[in-house]
Amino acid sequence: MSNSKTFEKSVQELDGIVSKMESGELSLDESLKLFEKGVKLTRECQKSLADAEAKIEKLMSGIKAD
Repeated sequence: MSNSKTFEKSVQELDGIVSKMESGELSLDESLKLFEKGVKLTRECQKSLADAEAKIEKLMSGIKAD
């Protein structure tokens, strides 16, 4: 995820995309573009979560070693 976009901002943006898509007011083309953007944001969020989990595991392993 880019440095300028936080995890929280990405989740908020995803929420907005879902709301727009659920409204049923978008054309097929608009829906596909938003879906593509949503998939990209989801992957970025998953990577951020995996990175955070790895960091936590590393910190916790240091605590267990003490």
